[in-house]
Amino acid sequence: PLALGLYTVNAVYGDTITMPCRLEVPDGLMFGKWKYEMPNGSPVFIAFRSSTKKNVQYDDVPDYKDRLSLSENYTLSIKNARISDEKRFVCMLVTEDDVSEEPTIVKVFKQPSQPEILHQADFLETEKLQMLGECVARDSYPEGNVTWYKNGRVLQPVEEAVVINLQKIANRSTGLFTMTSSLQYMPTKEDANAKFSCVVTYYGPSGQKTIQSEPVVFDVHYPTEKVTIQVLPQSSTIKEGDNITLKCSGNGNPPPQEFLFYIPGETEGIRSSDTYSMTDVRRNATGEYKCSLTDKSMMDSTTITVHYLDLQLTPSGEVTKQIGEALPVSCTISSSRNATVFWIKDNTRMQTSPSFSSLQYQDAGNYICATTLQEIEGLQKRKTLKLIVEGKPQIKMTKKTNTNKMSKTIVCHVEGFPKPAVQWTVTGSGSIINKAKETKYVNGKFSSKIVIAPEENVTLTCIAENQLERTVTSLNVSAISIPEYDEPEDRNDDNSEKVNDQAKLIVGIVVGLLLAALVAGVVYWLYVKKSKAASKHVDKDLGNIEENKKLEENNHKSET
Repeated sequence: PLALGLYTVNAVYGDTITMPCRLEVPDGLMFGKWKYEMPNGSPVFIAFRSSTKKNVQYDDVPDYKDRLSLSENYTLSIKNARISDEKRFVCMLVTEDDVSEEPTIVKVFKQPSQPEILHQADFLETEKLQMLGECVARDSYPEGNVTWYKNGRVLQPVEEAVVINLQKIANRSTGLFTMTSSLQYMPTKEDANAKFSCVVTYYGPSGQKTIQSEPVVFDVHYPTEKVTIQVLPQSSTIKEGDNITLKCSGNGNPPPQEFLFYIPGETEGIRSSDTYSMTDVRRNATGEYKCSLTDKSMMDSTTITVHYLDLQLTPSGEVTKQIGEALPVSCTISSSRNATVFWIKDNTRMQTSPSFSSLQYQDAGNYICATTLQEIEGLQKRKTLKLIVEGKPQIKMTKKTNTNKMSKTIVCHVEGFPKPAVQWTVTGSGSIINKAKETKYVNGKFSSKIVIAPEENVTLTCIAENQLERTVTSLNVSAISIPEYDEPEDRNDDNSEKVNDQAKLIVGIVVGLLLAALVAGVVYWLYVKKSKAASKHVDKDLGNIEENKKLEENNHKSET
């Protein structure tokens, strides 16, 4: 390369400078020499080489002691290039008749160190111009330039917002430059995560180059502009018994550490950290909650609804009533929103609410009135009613001739609760019959039956007894040889009776009277026609009380 028409050698600081002698070697050369020129133009000779003796001599110049090397072709090399080596060197070839000279300009370059941002601010405050830091790049030659960047964009000076000051200081001993660029900056809230860096631009042997510093992020402080209150845990619904925490936050940096919490019914705020906790909340905690900064500015509010559910069952617990009695039952609720009520009896969901105008045995059982609050998870209530329906033993006796005509079945239909104990006896003899069979006890009803083959008329007694009363009923049964109208066995013991009890009683009495009259007439006719003697052996019962009376009267008349 040429500088102002002169040949220039670019060297890197610390490397070896190589300068060829750009003169053609003439005939009759005697010797060659190198010199450099002082700023005032005076020459300083540094190396000599004879063309005949081939010996090399180096002048006693302190700056170049042990650094020079002159080759046979008169190329001069200087080790460990320094900034002071930037001079105008001249190659001289001397003959007897002439002296030829050719100058060479030496340029030395030094790459600076990677720039660093020093003296960084601990934090930045908005609306305040302050020193952000200093970008330092050391040991450059020639001097370089420093540019500041924010998020990859050049920071241009702005009055009272961006102030940049660049200093370049040369080391007296080495001649190398240190560039220091300070940045004063007024940040905004948006600079919270901004990346600041600096770039040094310098010149090297091949042209202009740059080196960038590591980016730096600063903590930007800015005042709170908004306060926010929230309820934790973040649930859409709160129910009685829950634990809740109010959390207040400000959008400043650093965030506020203390707040005032305003509770419904309280006029003064409660000073606390950023949280305020409440345990086992009740319905009276429903209301508007607020929080503010301690200076009572920038307030926010939220409304809390504590959902509740009350259930009242009347009556409840264990209730004992008598059959036929009325029992009003009510299940009422009080809740913060619509609730669903349902009834369960003995683990089976009922279609309608229970109503007892006349209690029956089948009404007894375990009732549960349950309710849940819609869309409120975990809020449900239930209460129980254990209904016991008691009744004195009621007896109805029936008889029928079996299809084989060899025996009769006598049934004692029993109602009552607690379950009555049943005993069969033969009237007159007082003997107890132990061969009775009982059906299953369901809804306060069951049956006890015996099978007999009476040779003579007999009276059977069915005794039913529980804690309330002892009930005795007798039934006359005719001898197996005497035909009679059989009574059908009640097959509906297991089913609940839905016909009014009083109506059934009236119908039973009427039918019973008619059957008694008919049987008495038939028996009397048969008796007159048959023998006068009555059977004295008893196996099991038949007949009717009216029938026995007639037979006894007829016997008495015949004997008379």
